[in-house]
Amino acid sequence: MSRGFDTERWTGLDGLVLVAAGAGVFTREASLLLAAGLGVVVLGYVRVAAIPEVSLRIERDLSDATPDPDDEVEVTLRVTNEGSGTLFDLRVVDGVPPALGVADGPARLGTALRPGATATATYTVTAVRGEHAWDETVVVVRDPSGAVESRETVSAETTLRCEPELAATADLPLRGLTSKYAGRVETDVPGSGLEFASIREYRHGDPIRRIDWNRRARTGELATVEFREERAASVVLVVDTRPEAHVAPGDEAETAVERSVDAASVAFSALLDSGDSVGVAAFGPDECWLAPSSGADHRARARRLFATHPAFAPTPPDGAFFPSVAVRRLRRRLASDAQVIFCSPLVDDYGVSVARRLEAYGHAVTVVSPDPTTTATIGARLARIERDLRLRELRRSGVRVLDWGDEPLGVALARAEAGWSR
Repeated sequence: MSRGFDTERWTGLDGLVLVAAGAGVFTREASLLLAAGLGVVVLGYVRVAAIPEVSLRIERDLSDATPDPDDEVEVTLRVTNEGSGTLFDLRVVDGVPPALGVADGPARLGTALRPGATATATYTVTAVRGEHAWDETVVVVRDPSGAVESRETVSAETTLRCEPELAATADLPLRGLTSKYAGRVETDVPGSGLEFASIREYRHGDPIRRIDWNRRARTGELATVEFREERAASVVLVVDTRPEAHVAPGDEAETAVERSVDAASVAFSALLDSGDSVGVAAFGPDECWLAPSSGADHRARARRLFATHPAFAPTPPDGAFFPSVAVRRLRRRLASDAQVIFCSPLVDDYGVSVARRLEAYGHAVTVVSPDPTTTATIGARLARIERDLRLRELRRSGVRVLDWGDEPLGVALARAEAGWSR
């Protein structure tokens, strides 16, 4: 048996017993003396009350351990009393991961449990991107009177992994800085391609199919047609994951980091499908780097990274972060010809500083900025105005900016592309 902790539920009862006993003696009322006697019995039980040794087995089953985003997953929690005594007042609170919202049913259980018996609770959570591990389950046991309780934690390892498919739902236009490999980005370099660039004198070894036979027929001279080359881009998707970026317009809305990760995953797939070399980085306390590459294996690595890396977790990080060091480290990793797509809500001036510094280092920067602001209060309207000023500052610096509101990413991209200079 375990004494447990005193809940102080019966605090003050001894005083009431003394008052009842004194009043009974003074008034010679048998009912008051009887009440005082019952109180003495209760106080005696409270003084010796104890609960059995708690020995519980926790089992947890998921209807789908690898769901898609926004799928509802049913969680079945089973609690078995493996001890030798009856638990008259058992309360169980499951350790639901903080990023998962309970959509239906309470993630808790209250019951009495005989030795060998099992109680079951069922609830539903909504899946979000990432790898989510359940915390320890909290168990509270009280004796029948509620005078003492025992509080323990029981673990049952359970993990839900939600890895969204990297589907290209938007075509992200890139700027002119390119690599030496053939691809889709137009350059000013004449060579082999699809779009006419110029005509030059024929050189020995030029392909016959590029000879301008019309000019040969008119002038008798050989000339070679040059086309505008299209080269592959080397692109790094940088997601702002600082605590400052974990903001949302409402309690139930997605944070700017979640929207930034979604935008980066869409851009990754679109760029990879276009033949570009794509990498991923996080700008925040949890370091993350995936060097630019291409191919099916690279796509699989990126999918796992977006879903499970701590840097892209829906909850704010709590580690130390030195932004100046992070910028220098990112700069060393970027190839000289790499473009940068910086996904940030731009809720402070440092996000602007990062984009401008990368542009100054010679990297063509495009900022995708999910808007987390509202107009609900005067402070919120002021924050929106300050963010608008930051966007204008970047545009004046020559940085492309996509201001992404509530509409789908593809719609916002089509609207912004109309104002971008090539």
